[in-house]
Amino acid sequence: MNITPEYSCDVLIIGSGAAGLSLALRLAEHRSVIVLSKGPMSEGSTLYAQGGIAAVFDETDSVDSHVEDTLIAGAGLCEPHAVSFVASNARHCVQWLIDQGVLFDTQLQPNGEASFHLTREGGHSHRRILHAADATGKAVETTLVGKALAHPNIRVLERRNAVDLIVSHKIGLPGPHRVMGAWIWNRDLEKVETCRAACVVLATGGASKVYQYTTNPDIASGDGIAMAWRAGCRVANLEFNQFHPTALFHPQARNFLLTEALRGEGALLKRPDGSRFMPDFDERAELAPRDIVARAIDHEMKRLGVDCLYLDISHKPQAFIRQHFPMIYEKLLGLGIDLTKDPVPVVPAAHYTCGGVMVDEAGRSDVDGLYAIGEVSYTGLHGANRMASNSLLECLVYGWSAAEDIKKRPPVTDCVPLPAWDESRVDNADERVVIQHNWHELRLLMWDYVGIVRTTRRLERALRRITMLQQEIDEYYAHFRVSNNLLELRNLVQVAELIVRCAMQRKESRGLHYTLDYPQPLSDAGPSVLTPPLYIKR
Repeated sequence: MNITPEYSCDVLIIGSGAAGLSLALRLAEHRSVIVLSKGPMSEGSTLYAQGGIAAVFDETDSVDSHVEDTLIAGAGLCEPHAVSFVASNARHCVQWLIDQGVLFDTQLQPNGEASFHLTREGGHSHRRILHAADATGKAVETTLVGKALAHPNIRVLERRNAVDLIVSHKIGLPGPHRVMGAWIWNRDLEKVETCRAACVVLATGGASKVYQYTTNPDIASGDGIAMAWRAGCRVANLEFNQFHPTALFHPQARNFLLTEALRGEGALLKRPDGSRFMPDFDERAELAPRDIVARAIDHEMKRLGVDCLYLDISHKPQAFIRQHFPMIYEKLLGLGIDLTKDPVPVVPAAHYTCGGVMVDEAGRSDVDGLYAIGEVSYTGLHGANRMASNSLLECLVYGWSAAEDIKKRPPVTDCVPLPAWDESRVDNADERVVIQHNWHELRLLMWDYVGIVRTTRRLERALRRITMLQQEIDEYYAHFRVSNNLLELRNLVQVAELIVRCAMQRKESRGLHYTLDYPQPLSDAGPSVLTPPLYIKR
């Protein structure tokens, strides 16, 4: 049955973080825009980003240096053209953010003039991180949300999950393989709605919720990657999941991140006896790239048989700590930890998905009219390991470049009726415990078998169990009405399979992928690319 869609727009943006909202605001004067948000509009990884945004604003720094640092951190697997593209466009994209009203920290120069206070993080050779204290993401997100809600040409739909993309070849339309819109789960009405759009942009973030322990909010369930794969898009480098070295180890705050800027300002990593260990692993010590620091912590925890290690900045002046890290200070104080006096217990946790949907410099995927920007995408910027504070930057740069490309496309002209969502042969779920059980099993097996250190045998075990879980979930999906948990579980198990398959392709250790069976890097390596059954070359 064909229907007139509940919604129609020029551009449907799935996701309301820095990538999605910056794109929406750049397009709103030229196109009608709908922004889809799974929960409250501001909830997402952007809100919790602490460190900042990397861009060259200092006269002693250079774009070439930013490029070189990124290439080194990416362990030889970055696409040089993508790194140069992002670093070269960083300043004007960050300036756009400043023009929107984001207030980055400043400092007075000896001549009395104010300049941005720039901090340094792991992998950077210069101070080039613009930040708003230790809550940069909150400053960015709240500013962009306010702007978007006030714009008459941006319609925001909260508490909506994208169920799947509507693509032409799946609904029997002739012509080029193109996106037509999306099916949307309205969580308040508990029904699936239809949205027609000339362009659809995936800005859904990463997939770190596939792991038992993560710094990400609950919504980071790989939705965009899974939907793009089902629509016929290639994915790449999903074996490179970044584990942030320093997540707080505390039962009341399992997702709380301790920004890398702490180490940039002198915090030291220590064993339970108070001794440092990072100099034993890398000459850059605490400022080594995240993959090295995370593996060092993992190694020491296993060697010593302890549940956590410690991050200590108590040797710095109390006023300095409270001025630079006010949000972290207050959060820890509420948990009984004084950042100015106490070492903070830390463990690594899944943090950032470096691979994703393959796109070009305009954010275009393999399906015409379908874009992917931000953490959901694979641009070639991050290679085998993302350098600190390049993530929000990538959102802004590709939000700009995608907007420029979309402006060249015609607005909605296609009025072809779209198929309605068919619920005629499904029932209400009567065994929701099945979803919860599979949910926990998937995340635990990914943590145990596809974590910081891997082996071929562990990956094979993981793939066998994931295949069984997929069969169970697909059967459940076919027979019962959708729900938020079922949609996320279906997407997570798909992304888990893709992560494992990418990892099994890589017969080496490089960056964030470390396997005991192939501990050395290959002399010549490229991205691990997976091609879906529905892939049609453009």
